[in-house]
Amino acid sequence: MRKRAHVHGADLVGIRRLAIEGTSGVTEIVEAVHSAVLENILPGTPIQSAVARSTASIYAAVRMVTGTVDGGLDAALSPYLSRVAGMKSTPEREAVLAALNGVVGDHLAATGNPLAIAIRLRRGGIALDIERSRLAAAIPDASDKVLLFVHGLSMNDLQWSRGRRNRSADLARELGWTPVHLHYNTGLHVSTNGRALAGLLEKVVSEWPAPVRKLAIVGHSCGGLLARSAHFYGTSAGHRWPDCLRYLVFLGTPHHGSALERVGNYATLLLSSTRYSLPFARIARIRSAGITDMRYGNLLDEDWQGIDRFENLPDRRRPLPLPDGVRCFAIAASKGGLAGACGDGLVSIDSALGRHEEPARTLAFAPSDQWIATGMTHGDLLTRAAIYHKLREWLAS
Repeated sequence: MRKRAHVHGADLVGIRRLAIEGTSGVTEIVEAVHSAVLENILPGTPIQSAVARSTASIYAAVRMVTGTVDGGLDAALSPYLSRVAGMKSTPEREAVLAALNGVVGDHLAATGNPLAIAIRLRRGGIALDIERSRLAAAIPDASDKVLLFVHGLSMNDLQWSRGRRNRSADLARELGWTPVHLHYNTGLHVSTNGRALAGLLEKVVSEWPAPVRKLAIVGHSCGGLLARSAHFYGTSAGHRWPDCLRYLVFLGTPHHGSALERVGNYATLLLSSTRYSLPFARIARIRSAGITDMRYGNLLDEDWQGIDRFENLPDRRRPLPLPDGVRCFAIAASKGGLAGACGDGLVSIDSALGRHEEPARTLAFAPSDQWIATGMTHGDLLTRAAIYHKLREWLAS
């Protein structure tokens, strides 16, 4: 049996890159603050010019040293890389990678950082090779009904389990479905992941060991947005898998965004309001595209293309109704009672149930197909028994 490692060789390469990029970024912020202060110290005098030249040379030296250290780290890490090669992952490592991808996953992907998570299907944390014979070997009891679970922001597929109990897999088996879990980089735009998932599901339908008769998707948090986006792009591309889709279940999905991201964006704007705090706004602007999509619940490319995603702009999403011919269910969580305005602490009840003050944006969930789970947080939606009792009731019908 292969040993497990909290840190893999590729992780060290990726961490090294982030550390160097972080050092360079902090240097730029400090230099910008320093410059803003200097502009008000004896402006236009020879003393100011001399101090400015002196500090500029210091910051240039810091950047030069950072570049030198970058090259030396590769040589220092090489002995360790050979020792950890081939080791299996751990739940702790998976959780850290998922959180990192949620916060800066778009940057990791854009820079080719090995810490970036590639979209894939997994079972028990093991990636599935989407090829018929290999799928048959990995899932010998594959049925014609596939139940896909899609995790939320900064999370991973292993977090559908609590301890040794995986209620999602138990539910699928009880109902005669074959469970699979999506693992993906939640820091990318929802629409980017939506296109990727649409293509992946088309390949699954083509290569599945048994002809796929029914497909159901359960999405937690932004995983529900991803499912809606994938259906749109799959249908637009003429894929076959949307015809197999029978059920969509949304667990705490921010259909109309999260107030937490809207507050975070206001904080960014406040930091940008003065020359002294402006450099610190760069820190707030590192948050990923996946996070800023949560401001209003973006689903499509056109919802975010051509704008500065950190600007304080009104909701410009194209209204997208629930898909025709698919039965859709929604569960909202409330930490308090049924009327708890804050919902589960991250997503309001109205957003989770698709309610909006503009009728065109309201999602038409049937009254019997929506439910408010009281006394639960956002994370509880993944593992609490009451949630799976409700899913069993809905899907068995």
